[in-house]
Amino acid sequence: MSRSTIFRVLDEADLKPHRSDYWLNSHDPDFEAKSLEICKLYLDAPRLYQQGRLVICCDEKTGMQILERKDPTMRARPGTPEKREFEYIRHGTRALITSLAVPTGEIVWNLGLTRKAVDFAAHFRHVAEHYSGMKRFDWVVDNLNTHWHLELCEAVAELSEVAFEPKKLQTGQQRRAFLMDPDHKHVFHFTPTHGSWLNQVELFFSVLSRRFLRRGDFSGPEEFEARLGWFLADYNACHAHPYRWTYTGEPLVRGTPFDRTRRQEQKGRAWVGPHRPLWQRRIYPPRTYRRRG
Repeated sequence: MSRSTIFRVLDEADLKPHRSDYWLNSHDPDFEAKSLEICKLYLDAPRLYQQGRLVICCDEKTGMQILERKDPTMRARPGTPEKREFEYIRHGTRALITSLAVPTGEIVWNLGLTRKAVDFAAHFRHVAEHYSGMKRFDWVVDNLNTHWHLELCEAVAELSEVAFEPKKLQTGQQRRAFLMDPDHKHVFHFTPTHGSWLNQVELFFSVLSRRFLRRGDFSGPEEFEARLGWFLADYNACHAHPYRWTYTGEPLVRGTPFDRTRRQEQKGRAWVGPHRPLWQRRIYPPRTYRRRG
């Protein structure tokens, strides 16, 4: 089969086998209910904040590499982009546990070497102390095991002033039910499986990666921690803002069914033929396949 024949068959079927996209699909049976609950919290966050109820999104940014370029970076000049040395010296990694206040955009963070259950429990206490004037907290987190660990349950029981009974919190299901109890001062809302994109703190992590980590050049952990602290403080002072959340929690439906691709739709129109326009065939003629002798 010649190359032109293959091209014609694929072109008529509107197939591009050379292209591939990553896709993260959630098979959580309660995806719609969980996403609706979280999106409703986001939409009501400004009103709830006026009533003393704070919606918080929390997650970890792990494996942040502390890289030092082997040779100095050449700064950008007129007509010449910045040039960075591809070789680097690695000074370890850091984990950033971050909470984003949805109605204000302010962030509260803890920087450390690990992101274990004890680290998340300490961050939980830090955020609760930072917003000590609030009457109630709604926490949006993903399904990482440190987000429903016994250490966290103990901290929630203490700050919510309820009894802590470890014997009733032996399984993950029991701990989740305890953390999701709406009668507590601190209530947790877990995103659906493979639905961590519903967590607004991921938007801030994108900002952090683009503005701070991508072109980072640090001489060591001390400089990294100092500059990161300055960046986060400056973000709170000058750039923090509530994100405009547009997803309402409704199911994501493909606008065009898979059996009605653009090429197939064109075939159903009287003014569009099944073949490519003449100007496309003139400019991009199919190349014939020639065998080498």
